[in-house]
Amino acid sequence: MAQFFSVHPDNPQVRLLRQAATLLQEGHVLAVPTDSSYALVCHLDDKAAVDRLRHIRGMDERHHLTLLCRDLSELASYARVDNLQYRMLRLGTPGPFTFILKASREVPRRVSHPQRKTIGLRVPDHRTLQALLALLEAPLLGTTLILPGQTEPLSDPVLIRQALEHEVAGVIDAGPCGLEPTTVVDLSGNAPTVIRQGQGAIERIGMV
Repeated sequence: MAQFFSVHPDNPQVRLLRQAATLLQEGHVLAVPTDSSYALVCHLDDKAAVDRLRHIRGMDERHHLTLLCRDLSELASYARVDNLQYRMLRLGTPGPFTFILKASREVPRRVSHPQRKTIGLRVPDHRTLQALLALLEAPLLGTTLILPGQTEPLSDPVLIRQALEHEVAGVIDAGPCGLEPTTVVDLSGNAPTVIRQGQGAIERIGMV
């Protein structure tokens, strides 16, 4: 049965977030709020948790997973970028952008794209998730919370708990999130390419 952590959206209770962090460290999958929609997250280095996350989401290894980072200081450990790419990352973070980057050797092969050797990375602009990442002192691996057969993410934490009562270990309720996804920008090729236009305005990162 999923634990339900109801936190204040502006000042999330550290005690509750510590309990949620413990579940992640123990290898469980959680539903958490972001600045775009709710997401499923797990510990990066736990293979069983990653497999569980993919199972709940109904996706295979060809689907990009995303590193949710507190800030860009963690970037060098997981991706390779040049100066132009880093400038775009700085302009777009924190915020509703997901960047596809060339994965470094530090990224486990099971979580990078099997053919392209790339990884998604984003720095969410959400106080609750930022506080959780600060407690963990490490990125989380995540994906938008869209159930198999659906086209839109779940936004209401109460409905998420009902739908995933026996699938996830916990739900962090910081109130409803939006339904519009992040803007996805591929920085792994010769030129930046917008893969999906979402919340993030491409003008913000210098693209027109």
